[in-house]
Amino acid sequence: MKKKILTLLVTGILATGVLAGCGGSDDAVTSVEVIEGTEKGNVEDTETGNTENVEIKIAASPTPHAEILNQAKAILAEQGYDLQITEFEDYVQPNEVVESGEYDANYFQHIPYLDSYNEEKGTHIVNAGGIHYEPFGIYPGTKASLDELADGDTIAVPNDTTNEARALLLLQDNGIITLNEGAGLEATVNDIAENPKNIEIVELEAAQVARVVGENAFVVLNGNYALQAGFSVAKDSLAYEKSDSEAAVTYVNIIGVKEGNENSVAIKALVDVLKSDEIKNYINETYDGAVIPFE
Repeated sequence: MKKKILTLLVTGILATGVLAGCGGSDDAVTSVEVIEGTEKGNVEDTETGNTENVEIKIAASPTPHAEILNQAKAILAEQGYDLQITEFEDYVQPNEVVESGEYDANYFQHIPYLDSYNEEKGTHIVNAGGIHYEPFGIYPGTKASLDELADGDTIAVPNDTTNEARALLLLQDNGIITLNEGAGLEATVNDIAENPKNIEIVELEAAQVARVVGENAFVVLNGNYALQAGFSVAKDSLAYEKSDSEAAVTYVNIIGVKEGNENSVAIKALVDVLKSDEIKNYINETYDGAVIPFE
């Protein structure tokens, strides 16, 4: 940072005028520091190396992502960062605004979704750090128990590539369907090999699944949408992914940034705070097992 130091020697009388009522001795010295080339949001304290007023714009899903970020906001402020959080209801715009440079980061997605999005859209968003994972769960709709599942019943699942596979794997784990061998994390409804009860899989945009609880026997929800709908994984789900499952590890939710920004000082500070003990404790105490910090 370029600095220009201008020292004014004040002797009580300026060149062309007299200052009435001016205190201090005749040999007082005043130093005025003029900082050139600085901009709001990127000012460095040369003595401490701290930054001040550094704005970090982040796009996030409302629950739990924006809630977690709001807990981090005050901690980041103490470090000189102004975290500006904007909530988005969908899974597309948060990546669009990061790719365009309008936002610095987003917090709403897991790595398989990010990889799929980059491949499909030709974008360049990368993982800057894993923060938490959210167990998928099967929740009651018009029926209260999986034992009540009947021939021809409907089950609603998210329709995006990675989340649908995750939902189908959970249905398979609970004996409702059987998938083709090797379908794994890329499974679609076309990979259903056995469906003994002729269950109809209703594919919907992820944000819409919780809204059709009253229209389907069961729904399979992402953790954040389950929370938004008022469901508790521990209390309300009929089945959910275990913490040591391949899916839980694979689908860790990350901070996404445009490629090249993952090592910026501000993004590293954001990730460090989100992985701090204070934020981990908040997550564990708030979400009743629906959100689990990623180590």
